[in-house]
Amino acid sequence: MWLNDGFCVRLRPAYRDHVWNYDFVADRTSDGRAFRMLTLIDEHTRECLAIDTARKLSSEDVLERLSDLFVRRGGPAYIRSRPTLRVGARGPEFTAGKVREWLPRIGVKTLFIEPGSPWENGYCESFNGRLRDELLAREQFDTLLEAKVLIERWRRHYNTVRPHGSLGYSPPAPEAIQPLHVVEA
Repeated sequence: MWLNDGFCVRLRPAYRDHVWNYDFVADRTSDGRAFRMLTLIDEHTRECLAIDTARKLSSEDVLERLSDLFVRRGGPAYIRSRPTLRVGARGPEFTAGKVREWLPRIGVKTLFIEPGSPWENGYCESFNGRLRDELLAREQFDTLLEAKVLIERWRRHYNTVRPHGSLGYSPPAPEAIQPLHVVEA
């Protein structure tokens, strides 16, 4: 939302699945070859819904991941991402355009982050910083498979074990522990 004085007011997430956010993070394996990660978070719960890791991520990969999450979890009211920056673009800019075309057809509204304004993307920037500080800066991945396995392991730990200050030092999606039913004799 834009105010009369030109300042933007960012929509704050109010409930689970209100606002999702996706972004891309890049890293390299030990042989110097680049790989990318598609990070997708629920801004309200801080849950990391997915981290897809591949040498290249296309718009079809993003749409496939979103479709899968919509089927398994239901869709959000909004998805926040970076806008298409230039005509004829490839990479994240091209992907954002394809996703922007697809989302309204399934009833999901889009929110865009102004280029060069990371403060408008605080939840995802914070998550990506944690991913980099807690995993990527500490590990050297020899293969893409190793990166996928360790990144998924970290994601599960982030969601189910790691305390989050903004959530009262609870994890975003703790695993439910089923109590044992004791049968009295």
